[in-house]
Amino acid sequence: MKELEDRIRREGTVKEGDVLKVDAFLNHQCDVTLFDHMGAAWAEHFAGKTITKILTIEASGIGIACIAARHFGNVPVVFAKKAQSINLDGEQYVTTVYSFTKQREFPVIVSKKYLNAGDHVLLIDDFLANGKALHGLISLCESAGAVVEGIGIAVEKGFQGGGDRLRDEGYDVDSLAIVESMDPATGEIEFRG
Repeated sequence: MKELEDRIRREGTVKEGDVLKVDAFLNHQCDVTLFDHMGAAWAEHFAGKTITKILTIEASGIGIACIAARHFGNVPVVFAKKAQSINLDGEQYVTTVYSFTKQREFPVIVSKKYLNAGDHVLLIDDFLANGKALHGLISLCESAGAVVEGIGIAVEKGFQGGGDRLRDEGYDVDSLAIVESMDPATGEIEFRG
């Protein structure tokens, strides 16, 4: 998606440790018009699929998923929580994922009330690096008997291989911008063609 790539080139910051900072428009301050265009792009890509629910992970995926849901007939958006809380009651699906950004493992939890057998799920997230978070969401869907119809990603770090592994596993991954390489010394970002 050229619009997203242009924003990344213009406003993104490359940092040491394979970090791409896009907080000016994607995951701290949110550009809802851009999110709307992203949702439209995913709706076009996944047009032939039945989507009954969107699943993401807190926190950065929530805004994107909610706006994207408007393009899928306002289907419900469920987000996996990263910690137990007194608001989480009843039976739950739980798995553990490793976060590249946070450099640690954490639980991801979804109430069994909100993810069910027969759901046709689109997974949405802001970033895809090594694919650990998405594998966690896939595991939650498998536990529920839900079908993963596809995966929509804003920014994929192609050089970290997570997206390619998911595609090799048979998942339909639509990443709107795939970063092939980035250089913290020059700030240069190269996208997959």
